Amino acid sequence: METNEKKKSNKVIPIVLGIVLLIGAVFGVREYIYMTKHVDTDDAQIDGDISPVVARVGGYVDSILFEENQQVTSGQLLVKLDKRDYAIKLEQAEAASRGASANIGVSQSQISATAANSVTAKANIEKAKIRVWKAGKDFERYSNLVKDGSITQQQFEQARAEKESADADLKAAEDQYKAALEQVSTTRSQLAVTNTGVDQKQADIDYARLQLSYTDIVSPTTGIVSKKNVQKGQLVQAGQTLFSVVHNSSLYITANFKETQLEKLKEGEKVEVKIDAFPDEKVEGEVYNFSPATGAKFALLPPDNATGNFVKVVQRVPVKIKLKGGKDLMARLRPGMSVKVSVLVNN
Repeated sequence: METNEKKKSNKVIPIVLGIVLLIGAVFGVREYIYMTKHVDTDDAQIDGDISPVVARVGGYVDSILFEENQQVTSGQLLVKLDKRDYAIKLEQAEAASRGASANIGVSQSQISATAANSVTAKANIEKAKIRVWKAGKDFERYSNLVKDGSITQQQFEQARAEKESADADLKAAEDQYKAALEQVSTTRSQLAVTNTGVDQKQADIDYARLQLSYTDIVSPTTGIVSKKNVQKGQLVQAGQTLFSVVHNSSLYITANFKETQLEKLKEGEKVEVKIDAFPDEKVEGEVYNFSPATGAKFALLPPDNATGNFVKVVQRVPVKIKLKGGKDLMARLRPGMSVKVSVLVNN
């Protein structure tokens, strides 16, 4: 009996070993076939665009119109700053613009007046020319008459004085006309300067109106508002981050593949995604693009192999993967969630 039991025991052991080897072989073959058609990594997470909302002007917070982790839409008013200071600046700019516009009317009136003066001065020239012509003729006649004694020397001298006076008046009229033309030109230049001032005042109005509009802080995109860092009555400064908005429609996966795995990866290849938070959900994706550098190069303190302390480490390259999932599931996903991805490679 003992001999039979030993024989049976000797037969069972090889059978068990055979079964184990068979199972191992099947498992190994399956893994080999899987690995030839898939490239996997669990160094991956969900990413998304996050827009920090920054105050563009300083002021006291008048009201806050949202709650932490609230769904908001693009352009929705979220924070209102006290706008009284900026409203007064706008009024000042508008008043300055009205004053500059009034100066245009004054300059235009001055142009009209100086233009009229130039017309009068030109008429005076014509009048002086006629007088010069008459005085010249009289002087010629008196010059001939004084020679034969027909007139007295005093009469001749009066004619000569009249001629010289007429010449002087003509010269004065011409100088006055030239000065009037220069005055017209100067006034027109002043008008051009005034017009430039009006344009500057209009620019000041536009700037003041823009600054006033910045007191209403709106959501830059549709998404979920988070990281609230503002309270009612708080004094905020220009450039201060108030909160962030996580975009609804910008979720994707950043998978960090080993550099030795990149040979088989191509853009457009299908990806199977397993989300740690929702392991029973089936999610698909697609390889979109590859990072231009390894993750180590983008690190705050990138490794420097030139120091001589070189240890070869397999680097990882971030790969962006587009997600293709149902709206319900996509609404539940959050940036930072861990995932495992498997790329179906085309050999």
